[in-house]
Amino acid sequence: MRFRSGASWPTGGIAAGHTQVNMVSVPADWAYDMLLFCQRNPKPCPVLDVTDAGSWTTPLATGADLRTDLPRYRVWEDGDLVDEPTDVTDRWRGDLVTFLLGCSFTFEWSLLAAGVPLRHVEQGRNVPMYVTDRMCRPAGRLHGPMVVSMRPVPAEHLPAAITRSAMMPAVHGGPVHIGDPAGLGIRDLGRPDFGEAVVPEPGDVPVFWACGVTPQAALTASRPPFALTHAPGRMLVTDVRDEQYRVA
Repeated sequence: MRFRSGASWPTGGIAAGHTQVNMVSVPADWAYDMLLFCQRNPKPCPVLDVTDAGSWTTPLATGADLRTDLPRYRVWEDGDLVDEPTDVTDRWRGDLVTFLLGCSFTFEWSLLAAGVPLRHVEQGRNVPMYVTDRMCRPAGRLHGPMVVSMRPVPAEHLPAAITRSAMMPAVHGGPVHIGDPAGLGIRDLGRPDFGEAVVPEPGDVPVFWACGVTPQAALTASRPPFALTHAPGRMLVTDVRDEQYRVA
C-alpha cells in the first residue's frame, strides 16, 4: 500500500520470503511476439503470469493493482522512454497484455541464509544492471541483447551463490557468467546501464545473473508503438512465497 500511495524505492532487500516480479505490458497485437520472445529466452524472461488484455490484476498478488502498486513505472513510445511515473492509471489501455517475469531479488533471501553477503543491500543501492553483447534469440518483431544483474560475491561463497540461485530457475536460476565482465562485453562495472554501481570488498568476484530488464532492451531495439514496464530494480512484490519456486 505504501507504493500505491506514491512511495518509490528499490525493492531489493524488502519483503523477506516473497516472490518479486518484473512487469512488461504490450498491446495485444504484440503479445504473441512477447510470449514467444520469453519462451525462447527463458533465462532472462521466466514467465510467472500473463494477464488477459486490459486486466490490471494477477493471482500472484490478491488485491494488487498493476497500474499503481509498483514503486515506479516506465512508459515507452516507439521504443523511446518518455516517462517514469509512480502511477500509470491514466496511461492504461484496454488492449494491454501484461507479462510478469521472475526476479532475482527473490533468491537473494536464500543467498543471505547461506551467508552470502549482498553488497547492494549493505550499501543501500539499487542492484547494478548491464546490457551485454549476448543477443537474445529473436521472436517475431522482438529482438535485442540480454541484460544482466551483478552481485560481487566473496570467492569462498561462490559455491553457495551458484547452488542456491540454481535451485530457483523460475526467478532466473544460476549465474550466466562469473568473473571478467569483458566476457559479456561489459567495459566498466562502475558505470551500470541501470541501477547503481556497488563497491566490492577485497576478494569479491563479480557474478552475473540474467535479468528481467531484458525485455526493456528489446523494446528499445524493436520499437513497438507503446509499452509499460517497471522501472529497473522496482518490482511488484507478490503474495507468493519464494519456496514455491524452489526445485530442490
